[in-house]
Amino acid sequence: MIPEQQNHVVATIENIPAETITASPTVLQRIKKVFNRELLLSLALGQVLSLLICGIGLTSKYLADDFQANTPVFQSFLNYILLFLVYTTTLAVRQGEENLLAILKRRWWKYMILGLIDIEANYLVIKAYQYTTLTSVQLLDCFVIPVVLLLSWFFLLVRYKAVHFIGVGVCLLGMGCMVGADVLVGRQQGLGDHKLLGDLLVLAGATLYGISNVCEEFIVKNLSRVEFLGMIGLFGSFFSGIQLAIMEHKELLKVPWDWQIGLLYIGFSACMFGLYSFMPVVIKRTSATAVNLSLLTADLYSLFCGLFLFQYKFSGLYLLSFFIIILGLVLYSSSSTYVAQDPRVYKQFRNPSGPTTDTPTTGPLEPSVTYTSLGQETEEEPRVRVA
Repeated sequence: MIPEQQNHVVATIENIPAETITASPTVLQRIKKVFNRELLLSLALGQVLSLLICGIGLTSKYLADDFQANTPVFQSFLNYILLFLVYTTTLAVRQGEENLLAILKRRWWKYMILGLIDIEANYLVIKAYQYTTLTSVQLLDCFVIPVVLLLSWFFLLVRYKAVHFIGVGVCLLGMGCMVGADVLVGRQQGLGDHKLLGDLLVLAGATLYGISNVCEEFIVKNLSRVEFLGMIGLFGSFFSGIQLAIMEHKELLKVPWDWQIGLLYIGFSACMFGLYSFMPVVIKRTSATAVNLSLLTADLYSLFCGLFLFQYKFSGLYLLSFFIIILGLVLYSSSSTYVAQDPRVYKQFRNPSGPTTDTPTTGPLEPSVTYTSLGQETEEEPRVRVA
């Protein structure tokens, strides 16, 4: 039987068109498979987060440069108070195991540590601008990406493919182009007397950001987004309030309060609250790594706004770096990661009523994996590898 007749017989038996078997996917079909709705939606959501960070940066710059209001702890405190009023009170009125008191009884100390990590991550990075250059902050802040990759590998058991590492490398290359453009146009803002101290502060803050993001991913995917934000609001407002009273009470007295400053604080708080509220949604759809890669474009949005607001100098490398970062995001998001699990643990999870019985096999069990794609998760049963 010739191959064409064999394909026709197979197609008849399977009740599918014969041309489906013989035809290979075209280039257009492959492009549509990569640029699917989930990928485009995830990219768009990531850019919304970047725009919120751009708003945070612009309002902070106006407060610091035009009104000499250097109050990073107070600004974070306002955000934590909003989280407390919205999400902590929501937990307080819930019933059962999702009630605020029930959560505090089970894991209060874990959220206390997480709240401290989140507070100090924000403080260290903002403080670093007083000692080092803007270029150094932008470059060293990328340290959060390898931190998230390593923590996700060891603690969330996320396993990556070669295309993911290529995508991360391309994104970092785009960030390097942006830093190079900053050097060419002379944007060396924020240079202080203790540059090494500033660089160390950025690295410490990026490390804490990575820990916070990985914990956030675990909580929103296994527990609840409202629980995470409610507990961060509770402990964040408490500890940032103490830090504010100790470190910034004199700075608040120096602020020349008027309606313009009030609007800037309101704008900053709105952007920060939106970022904290929306980020868990994006992390649940994608991952902490994908979100941090998306946030690399935030500095570029701030730059584009600065071209009109602060008369920044422009370089074509900025546009090139933007497209390189987007290309890296597409590469990273084009393939799904997977979570490795032990097969027997997986069986016991699926059969909680009693112990599992091992059936004879002709070969060793392959590790069970849970594949995580954009927007959905599918699970695969343990397979038997035939010897």
